[in-house]
Amino acid sequence: MTLCTPARTPNRPRVQRPHSPPGGARRFRPAGADVSASIAVFLIALPLSLGIALATGAPLQAGLVAAAVGGLVAGRLGGSPLQVSGPAAGLTVVTAELIQRYGWRTTCAITVLAGLAQLALAALRVARSALMVSPAIVHGMVAGIGVTIALAQLHIVLGGTPQSSAVDNALGLPAQLADARPAALVISGLTVAVLLGWPRLPGRVGRFLRKAPAALVGVGGATLLALAAGLTVPRVDLPSWSSHALPGLPDGPVLGIATGVLTITLVTSVQSLLSAVAVDKLVAARPDRGKGIPRSALDRELAGQGAANMVSGALGGLPVAGVAVRSVANVSAGAVSRASTMLHGLWIVLAALLLVPAIDLIPLAALAALVMVVGIQMVSITHIRTVTRHREVAVYAVTVTGVVLVGVLEGVALGIAVAVAVAMHRLARTRITREDREGRQLLRVRGQLTFLAVPRLSRALHQIPAGSEVTVELDGSFMDHAAYETLNDWTAGHRAHGGVVELTGPTGGRIAGSPADRAPGEESGTSPAPEASPHACCRPWTPWHNHQCAERPAPPVAPAEEPPVRTGHQLAHGIGKFQRNTAPLVRDELARLAREGQTPSQLFLTCADSRLVTSMITSSGPGDLFTVRNVGNLVPPPGEESGDDSVAAAIEYAVDVLRVQSITVCGHSGCGAMQALLGAGPDEPATPLRRWLRHGRPSLERMASRRHVWARISGRLPADAVEQLCLTNVVQQLEHLRAYESVARRLADGSLTLHGMYFHVGEAQAYLLSGDEVRGYDDVFDSVPPAVLAAKAAS
Repeated sequence: MTLCTPARTPNRPRVQRPHSPPGGARRFRPAGADVSASIAVFLIALPLSLGIALATGAPLQAGLVAAAVGGLVAGRLGGSPLQVSGPAAGLTVVTAELIQRYGWRTTCAITVLAGLAQLALAALRVARSALMVSPAIVHGMVAGIGVTIALAQLHIVLGGTPQSSAVDNALGLPAQLADARPAALVISGLTVAVLLGWPRLPGRVGRFLRKAPAALVGVGGATLLALAAGLTVPRVDLPSWSSHALPGLPDGPVLGIATGVLTITLVTSVQSLLSAVAVDKLVAARPDRGKGIPRSALDRELAGQGAANMVSGALGGLPVAGVAVRSVANVSAGAVSRASTMLHGLWIVLAALLLVPAIDLIPLAALAALVMVVGIQMVSITHIRTVTRHREVAVYAVTVTGVVLVGVLEGVALGIAVAVAVAMHRLARTRITREDREGRQLLRVRGQLTFLAVPRLSRALHQIPAGSEVTVELDGSFMDHAAYETLNDWTAGHRAHGGVVELTGPTGGRIAGSPADRAPGEESGTSPAPEASPHACCRPWTPWHNHQCAERPAPPVAPAEEPPVRTGHQLAHGIGKFQRNTAPLVRDELARLAREGQTPSQLFLTCADSRLVTSMITSSGPGDLFTVRNVGNLVPPPGEESGDDSVAAAIEYAVDVLRVQSITVCGHSGCGAMQALLGAGPDEPATPLRRWLRHGRPSLERMASRRHVWARISGRLPADAVEQLCLTNVVQQLEHLRAYESVARRLADGSLTLHGMYFHVGEAQAYLLSGDEVRGYDDVFDSVPPAVLAAKAAS
């Protein structure tokens, strides 16, 4: 067993991702799950691609070209193995506007240029920057596009022709309803009924029938009805491939074409990247936890989308993006590699070449109804509830309205402007109150002290009588330079007139190194010297404030000043602060957990050391971890508990009742239990601590044994015997875990994995243990697929 650092070493052999393009020649051998998943995705993609092409006003073949290119090119080169790309409903409005303004051939050229722009962005490695956009803006953009699509397709559903804008479509709807075509209504009504009712078929027969995609059944049923009843309705008309239109040189104003390129680049990029992140979550939620499937590489995914758009535009296809509907179907069908996405593209190519007579029978009203339902579903009630809970309804509403009334790019820009205004309002939302307590002035500041709050702070400070005793109580996590200087200048002036100023935190403990601690005449532009502020970490503008300053030794005070008065017990203050600040934020989540019960994903067994904050080092929250803490993170071997069955009971409950998927044993540097083990003498009295630490003796024996390789960290031997024992103890406790019957049974059927972890407190660095080495946490996820690491740990 070895431990490796997060830093990359030049001699380390490169581990190839199982779904990355191979370095050398390799046969294409898709798994059976990929073949079946590709067929399921193909059956959904075929009618959707034709419907989206119809909605944009592009040649219908352009939808098939985009679907095939999305599967073959983006599927092969992209960084999200299970994401399916193709013509997306979210691009319908943008593409339709470009076609109407510049024509189809220029739109294809714009698509090529947008793909080139995506390749440039991928080369700059800015993919994760797209995730900075507020979800309320993204949800609003999608909803606005959905409303626009639904309004346009409703005219075709009624047998008419859509107008050029959402406003015109809405205004023309009454006249279209009065002139509805019965045949189109019958076809559309049947399609909508199947789309909405098919996923809700009850019983065992319904479960079997639901394996067929609702989109295929709806469009297929409408086609059969139109043929059987002899209905005269407009149908799909795929022209000969010999007359397929290819891109031409951009023809139009440079600024307009540049805006089109920018719009397609932004919309396709953001949609694809957000979809890739969503696919990762879906894969992780599968019963197999996504074993063997790497997480999305976003920069590579952006490059793959860029290449696909260049090819699609060059071949006369629609813009390409990652598509949520097809990706969800791919994951749900059990796909395990990018082969499913590529095969779906191949089936599209074969259908476009061999099934043209069958495709030409599809009524346009059926495709319009399909796209209309998709557009309505893009206005998600779940998204509306989410933005309401996070108080971002204004951002969402402005974005939706802007997209519908003005355009996609303009609507997103309006949403960003409102989001920035909301963020600034929240940042400036600082409560400043003043009260007189028996002649002593108390000024309370709740929230962040930024330059936006300086006018109110200055006004409140100058209302305090000159020469009075003042306590300024700060309860916030940040103070910028403008607020600091305002407070500092006022403090100096107040003291010059005989006043007394004390700066405290919410617990009443005095804050050292603050403006109130400056000696008279000290230059205001300089910070206190380090030796003058031994507790600078307790300043209220320190970003991390998860500690209580009042328990630390107070700095020496001047003889003329009285020592600060403790205003309450530390625990009581902490509870009060939780109730005021944290409880409102977590109440909904805790209420859900109270209703549904706990379903943690792993058992986390670690030391009782106060420096190990499990939620911090694992980025977890309520309900994520089933945590067991004891002195030395020890796992007594089965049958050796001697009256203390607490650890064994926790293991049994976590494995058999909670059905956790993994167990992690986490040791740490400077462990007092390991120091006690090393220093224990044979004649020491059998205290409760000594009796407990006997379960750590196998770790001592393992470290002394010549049969075991010494654990390593950072490619080096540990710094001392204590560190060596801390590392060895993690490995030994994993051996103890494997001896438990419930653990062994779950390990045998592959539903449980074991992990060793070591946390170096002084370096704030976590390390994961694998079968032959332990790599730094960050480096593992950069260079080794998580599934490979898990497999090594389980072995």
